[in-house]
Amino acid sequence: MCTDYTDLNRACPKDAYPLPNIDYLADGAARHIMLSFLDAYSGYNQIRMDPVNEEKAEFIAKSKNYCHKVMSFGLKNIEATYQRLIYKVFGAKLGRNLEVYVDDMVIKSNDLPTHIKDFKEVFGQLRKYN
Repeated sequence: MCTDYTDLNRACPKDAYPLPNIDYLADGAARHIMLSFLDAYSGYNQIRMDPVNEEKAEFIAKSKNYCHKVMSFGLKNIEATYQRLIYKVFGAKLGRNLEVYVDDMVIKSNDLPTHIKDFKEVFGQLRKYN
């Protein structure tokens, strides 16, 4: 199913929350020996919509109106909203042992024991925030 959010996106103000500079992220990971790449597949679809805004993204299927309970891909500010969530979830880990650009993550370390510890730390945060 495909929902056209053209009119809704046009009516919404742009969220100016910055995305990280991809060059800085790549430079931050480049000097590490151990790199593990993760994809937070469907991460956008795990952010709850504010109930007040659910009706603004409603769609019709088989003569009934439905609304998303989670953010849908294609909404104008989804990347900024997701990036804000990433900063909330990972905070001080970003830049230290983790780089994140939207839904792509890199765990970075300089040796295997530290990498295993970093993995546990990152996955612990993911479990904590579900």
